[in-house]
Amino acid sequence: MVEKRWSYQKLPETSEDKQTVESLAQAINVNSFLATLLWQRNIREFDSAKSFFRPQLSELHDPMLMKDMDRAVERLTLALNRGEKILIYGDYDVDGTTSVALFYGYLKTFYDHLEFYIPDRYKEGYGVQKPGITYAAENGFTLIVTLDCGIKSVDLVAEAKNLGIDFIICDHHRPGEVIPEAEAVLDPKRVDCPYPFKELTGCGVGFKLLQAYNQYHQIPTEGLFEYLDLLAISIAADIVPITGENRILAHYGLKQLNAAPRTGLRTLIKSASLKPPLDITNVVFGISPRINAAGRIKHAYDAVNLLLCEDENEAEEFARIINTHNTDRRQFDTRITQEALTMIETDDWLKSAKSTVLFKNDWNKGVVGIVASRCIEQYYRPTIILTESNEKAAGSARSVPGFDVYEAIEACSDLLEQYGGHMYAAGLTLKVENVPAFQRRFEEVVSRKIQEEHLSPLVDVDMKLPLSAISDKFYGIISQMGPFGPENMTPVFVAEQVQLYGTPRILKEKHLKMDVRQSGSQIFSCIGFGMAHFYEKLLTGRPFDLCYQVEINEFQGKRTLQLQIKDIKFSK
Repeated sequence: MVEKRWSYQKLPETSEDKQTVESLAQAINVNSFLATLLWQRNIREFDSAKSFFRPQLSELHDPMLMKDMDRAVERLTLALNRGEKILIYGDYDVDGTTSVALFYGYLKTFYDHLEFYIPDRYKEGYGVQKPGITYAAENGFTLIVTLDCGIKSVDLVAEAKNLGIDFIICDHHRPGEVIPEAEAVLDPKRVDCPYPFKELTGCGVGFKLLQAYNQYHQIPTEGLFEYLDLLAISIAADIVPITGENRILAHYGLKQLNAAPRTGLRTLIKSASLKPPLDITNVVFGISPRINAAGRIKHAYDAVNLLLCEDENEAEEFARIINTHNTDRRQFDTRITQEALTMIETDDWLKSAKSTVLFKNDWNKGVVGIVASRCIEQYYRPTIILTESNEKAAGSARSVPGFDVYEAIEACSDLLEQYGGHMYAAGLTLKVENVPAFQRRFEEVVSRKIQEEHLSPLVDVDMKLPLSAISDKFYGIISQMGPFGPENMTPVFVAEQVQLYGTPRILKEKHLKMDVRQSGSQIFSCIGFGMAHFYEKLLTGRPFDLCYQVEINEFQGKRTLQLQIKDIKFSK
């Protein structure tokens, strides 16, 4: 078991910083520990604390600040006024399918001449592809609105223009050197885009276009806000920072998901046996895999149909289909992960490498991203899993905190046919014969750029917190700091010189359950998922440092404070 590194967040050191924390603690009536947590999140005075704890939809940015937004609204308005046929073109992952459901679902409430199109993962691949344009041309569509894709589709957008089809591109991936010559290209990551928040999801960019359309035509936005449950799911699934606009949108989206989710989501929540209130974690591990499974195993149309469905019986049937896809996905995932790990373990070069690149022609393309993440759990390093698709090698990359896998792939671009993505996740396509050369080059690039510290798992710790500081009120305020996610993670603490109280137990052969106390504190119950390996050492009775999060455990209707163990280090 690789030992984890504990990386402590910066604490206020100067007298000025300490004074800021003290003033904030007094202004909002919290203790210094909580005020420090806020300070670490760049919340330094009353007004920013108020915005943080009470996000307001009125604080969303003006969508017209986005480059090309005026052109996008103009072209969409023209299409609607003329009665043109509009094709809403999305991707097959969660961000793509929620984008389509939001954009198509909202437009459909007042406009009929539209359809949605999602490429087949296996026959077409990611993003804008020729079959989609052929379909649009043959069926009389004159405007395509892309969601969560299109930023690199320079040639295909030009080809469509020659066929009399215009594009409005709504994307959030990093652009290439050339921007497609579409009617409008909305992407906050464009270097020439002044939009103040750069981390919207694809669904978020589509939402901003509809917000701008409503603003321009003076249409009340309440109807559009009813789709925020879909947007919250895209934010959770795409692992984007939950700060700024994403925080506001996720806050209200989760509120709706818990109070009045749309029919399709309600049946999905029920079939996943999720208990409200749902948070980002529930969405990431309970809802997202099911929506994703449709595009991974069969076709993402099943997911969009479920998200748009208003009939209870129909929704239950779609949810049943998606659950079946999810069961199949799990089986593929388990088998392929085992094969991948065996490939690493039986190859000395791969075992000692700083990266993992694996290829097998019969792996299921739909689960390669998941398999990459699973491999990182065992071999902690940037990982790419490839399979054969349409006579090419295609696959997914995942990274480790602090290492930009997209940049590393870009450094090998002469060996690739296509690539795109983010710092921590990317997709790529190359000729099968180029796989060995790519494997070597990627390893060279990673070895040159990666730092040793990136190659061991990291636990980000906010601060040292004695167990005596934990109370119901303390937990109540922490829970109001959600929704938690990237750049606003659930606070992690360390309590030093903790002692075991009673005998620890192992649950289901892998989980650890124990009670602890620290000098002057009450006794706390702890749970450590997958942490049975600490059991023997705990029996020695040595004091230890406990890395933990504070949570509520609900059992037989009774709610009690519990510590979730993130790691344990024994005193030397």
